Formats: sequence, structure tokens, C-alpha cells
Amino acid sequence: MKKINVLIGAALVVTGFTACKSTVTEAQQDAINVNSYVDSIEALTPVYTSAYWSDLENGYQVRVAKSNTTNATLTASEKAKVEESKVQYVALKNTYEIKIKETEPVVVVTTPDFRQVLRNKLFGEGVVGSDMSFAFATSENLLSIYRNFVNTVADNKNNYSREDWDEIKVLYEALDTRKNTVEKDLPKGDNNKIAGLKIKFSTIKATHRGGTKGEENKAAKEKAE
Repeated sequence: MKKINVLIGAALVVTGFTACKSTVTEAQQDAINVNSYVDSIEALTPVYTSAYWSDLENGYQVRVAKSNTTNATLTASEKAKVEESKVQYVALKNTYEIKIKETEPVVVVTTPDFRQVLRNKLFGEGVVGSDMSFAFATSENLLSIYRNFVNTVADNKNNYSREDWDEIKVLYEALDTRKNTVEKDLPKGDNNKIAGLKIKFSTIKATHRGGTKGEENKAAKEKAE
């Protein structure tokens, strides 16, 4: 940025000395500043980075904005010169943008799948993937898995969307299927404790999943109206 200011500043100083030879109006000086700035950009040794171009862009926009507020008194030829500079600037901008795309890596921002976010919160980071395998659930840890699942749902029941509840239902049914597989080996008393957690979950789902759907349907209806 310092280098840009020095180079463009030097060019503008030269222009300023030239302008001082005759009396110029504020509008004329603003127009000269735009024209000189664009010429100075073209004269610079280009550096094709987003940060470098951003500095040049900011300087241009400041000068154009100033000129736009004072250009009413300019002559037709003076206005035409400013317009030529704007066209010249657009060409420079296009060149920079093309070169920047060629030299800078493309950063792809991906939004996490809400299903995987739910799985991570309900079972632990990466424990349940897209394959929906519940082999990690054994007779020894099944009670703690249910407890964490139900308590997490209870803590977040007011924040779930309709889609979240649909996914929670799928996960819960998969967990129940796994329970049926290992149930015969559950430690004494775990089955009754899990049954209590299942009742708690069913109550939460009955009172909140339906409400969420109703609120979303109401919002959709109001939007349509």
C-alpha cells in the first residue's frame, strides 16, 4: 500500500504543478485527479493480488465520488475525458481480476451438512457418519449413549427446525434398532433406565416436534400471503 501511494502520489504531484500554471476550478481539479489516477495505475508495475487491487480500487472510488459531486460545471470535453478514464479503468480492472483468478487459489467455503452437525452433537464428533453405523454402541455403553442423546435433545428442543426433528427421529430409530441387537447383554437395571429415557424423549418429541412444524407452516403461509 505504501508503494502504491508513493508512486501514484508522485504522478499526482506532477499533475498538480501542471495545473498550477493556470487557474482551475474545483470541478476541473477533481476531474484531473480522476484522469491522472487512472493513468498512474496503468503506469504501475502490476501486482496481481486481491489486496493490491483493493487498495487501487479504494483510491479510485474516492476520487470518482468527489468528481461526481462537482462535475456539473465541467465542459463537454472535460466530462468526456473523465468518461474515457472510467472506461480505461474498467479495462484495467478486468485485466487485474482475470490475472488475480489465475494466480490466487480459489477458496471454497462449504456449509456443514446439518445432519452431520446433529450426529456430532448427539453422539460425539465423527462417531456416526453418513453410513449410519451404530456398531460403536455396545451393551456396556448403551445407557450412557441414550442418556446423552435424550439430554442433548432436551437442552436444545426449542432450537430444532422441522428438518432437525426429522433427522433426530431417524437417528433415534437407528439407536433403538441397535438396542434390540445388544439388549440381551445389558447390565442389570440398564434396560429400565433406558426405558425411562425413552419415555422422556417421546414426551419431548410429542410436545416440540409438532409445534415446530406448526410454526414453520404458519410462517410459510404468512409469507405466501
